[in-house]
Amino acid sequence: MATVKILNYELAPSPATIFGCLLPAPWLGMVAGLLLAFGPNAGLPDRFAPLTLAITHCLVLGMLAPIMIGALFQLMPVVGGQTVNAARYISPFVAFGSAMIAAALSFAFLFGDTRGFLFAAGLAALLYGAVVLALAHTAWRVSVIDATTRTLAWICVPLAIVVSLGIGLAAALAGWWSIDVWYFLDLHVAWGVVGWIATLVIGIASTVVPMFWQTPKPSLWWQRSLPGLLCLPLLSMPFTLLRASSILLACLLVMVFALFAMRAVWRAKRSFDPAWILWLVCTASWFFAALLTASSALFEAQLPAKLNASLPWWIGVLALVGGAVLPINAMLGKIIPFLVFLHLRRQIPMGRRVPTMQAVLPPQRLKWQARLLLLALLLLLLLPVMPSMLAPAAGLAFALSQGMIAALLMLCLFSYRRELLPVLRANKLQK
Repeated sequence: MATVKILNYELAPSPATIFGCLLPAPWLGMVAGLLLAFGPNAGLPDRFAPLTLAITHCLVLGMLAPIMIGALFQLMPVVGGQTVNAARYISPFVAFGSAMIAAALSFAFLFGDTRGFLFAAGLAALLYGAVVLALAHTAWRVSVIDATTRTLAWICVPLAIVVSLGIGLAAALAGWWSIDVWYFLDLHVAWGVVGWIATLVIGIASTVVPMFWQTPKPSLWWQRSLPGLLCLPLLSMPFTLLRASSILLACLLVMVFALFAMRAVWRAKRSFDPAWILWLVCTASWFFAALLTASSALFEAQLPAKLNASLPWWIGVLALVGGAVLPINAMLGKIIPFLVFLHLRRQIPMGRRVPTMQAVLPPQRLKWQARLLLLALLLLLLLPVMPSMLAPAAGLAFALSQGMIAALLMLCLFSYRRELLPVLRANKLQK
């Protein structure tokens, strides 16, 4: 069975490089929740309501993008064996730049000011262009031996496509040129949700979930087929005649991989871990997001108008919150304490006690955060029933869940600083 046998922890980038990308991001998730709770909810749950568009980009760009980029900066050397040399120069700008892009787009969608689209397009070209180039410069040297390393080797391609399509759409909305917005919007969404988010989640999970939750190791079929098979239908989507069949094939593949992933998560030895349920719900979310997408494509004419209006909201919540925020929260609750432990072990002299992961972030605290996040997911799914009443409740629940994980991660950082400070003082005195 092909698997990653060696993790190159000695190549791990500095804590500042990774923490600078990961730690600020959940606060932007909290902002997205507050925006839903207190923003102008007219038009909800329509996918093109100004608030829906603003929240979506605040969540995807403000929260998810910095975490996913930071994860790549960490996994390229540790799993792929190749250091992203430019990461230390780019990482200080990833979280702040992504927040600025999200804010500009949210402003443009909510207030109809085209200057927001222009600012977002320019900054996205600069920031994400640098990220794509840095990853591409490193990716070609990665030795592909499993699904995770293959994802690392190719992930810069879907990222470049998503960013290019997004910049083109923003420029079109600002009036720079005239294009078929609906045509390119479908491509942007497909490559963003499947090519970028789903691919990266499943690629990273192939290594992280067996490592931390002790699930069965992925099969040889899984390791060889991902992520290429998942992205294959996206290649034919530009052809109008093949678009419908491409969407259905993509949905079928997502459902198949989600079922295999669900089976593996169900058999985890560490199912008592507070974050285990987040992975189980994540796999179910991807399955039902794909099922609803296929149902909408096949039976749109037969479905009631109100149901058709709600389907995009449900699909978006299942894919972005259930399929992305849940697993990312689960991984943050493991990876940040692990990185604190790893770097303390490397920096504290031999013979001195190094706090365990459980001491850095007690699992009981994660248990309540996971429950709050699942409550937020449920309220978000119920929102189309009574948008005006449930939007504040869903938004506040989501904001609290992300504020809680953000605060817990900050406590991890304070723990790291507290343990390391005596060592730094001792070294200073010796000099």
